Amino acid sequence: MAKIILDCDLMKHPYSGLYYYCLNLANASQKILEADNKGLAIKYYVPANEKQAFDKPENCIAENPGLHKFFRPFMWDCNIWHAPFQSGRLFPRKNNKRNLKIVLTIHDLNALHEGQPKEVQERSLAHTQKLIDQSDAIVCISEFAKNDVLANCDVGSKPIYAIHNGIHNVHITDVTMRAVKPARPFLFGIGYVNTKKNYHVLLTLLKQNPDIELVVSGRLDDPNYIESMKQTATEWGIADRFHLTGPVSDAEKAWYMANCLAFMHPSLAEGFGLPVVEAMQFGKPIFLSNKTSLPEIGGDAAFYFHDFHPDHMQHLFQNGLKQYEAGNLKEKILQRGKDFSWEISARKYVDVYYSLL
Repeated sequence: MAKIILDCDLMKHPYSGLYYYCLNLANASQKILEADNKGLAIKYYVPANEKQAFDKPENCIAENPGLHKFFRPFMWDCNIWHAPFQSGRLFPRKNNKRNLKIVLTIHDLNALHEGQPKEVQERSLAHTQKLIDQSDAIVCISEFAKNDVLANCDVGSKPIYAIHNGIHNVHITDVTMRAVKPARPFLFGIGYVNTKKNYHVLLTLLKQNPDIELVVSGRLDDPNYIESMKQTATEWGIADRFHLTGPVSDAEKAWYMANCLAFMHPSLAEGFGLPVVEAMQFGKPIFLSNKTSLPEIGGDAAFYFHDFHPDHMQHLFQNGLKQYEAGNLKEKILQRGKDFSWEISARKYVDVYYSLL
């Protein structure tokens, strides 16, 4: 039986989009391959403490960083290695003695869109190009990301696909909130808290709307950026309405998405924007930047900041809330969320695997 190994090393970052990408792709692909019964099996290379997160823990290969740095017996009968991120830690070397195929998923070329110095952009592109050169098929998680790769990298004659992420189902349960529970209507955003995510622009909405609060959850990724936001909030007299929670559980995230006034994602650079489709499950108003992949993902079910001038943001925010109520947009947002299914996306990945055998 032929064997795929999906590298799930990125699950070492719990509650992140990359964590759920690996988990959902693994579980959905396993079900499809079992139903197809075409002699292709999948295993997952995972941090040892994450084995029980999968539907079938017996399919897991537990990481052993010390041993696997030098000796990887699990690779001996591997036919397809799926590297699910362009900066993954483990990338097998190809040689003529083994017919190993490599699928590379590229999530983004965000270094080109974040205002990074030219040398940083060139170094990032060179690394991605090196992985492309070693791969047999390329998957990008949006049409935007695919076009970005085609414009800035050389894929040669290798097949390149755009496959959207599926939605990570976030369910409302009885939850004891460890994180802050706002007393007033609140805006909610979630993601790595760093300059790229651009959360600081939302402080102007707090300043102009004294009856609302702002909750931003996710890994506190950039201490200098975080300190700058806190200082601004203090200077503007809004620190008591601005909450940085750090990472939150799925249950807490669901509570915030279900109870917020609106979901906010003003990011400057995204290959997809997984929190956006998670938020669609709850039908609340969604406000995004109009940058990179976000218009592709939000479609006509979201409102878009075209710039971050306070007057524009306030106008769009207030008008968006009015349109949401007047136009009964909740159903449109819920329906848009249903366009992103891991069953559909995993089927496309499985077809890529089949094409390499």
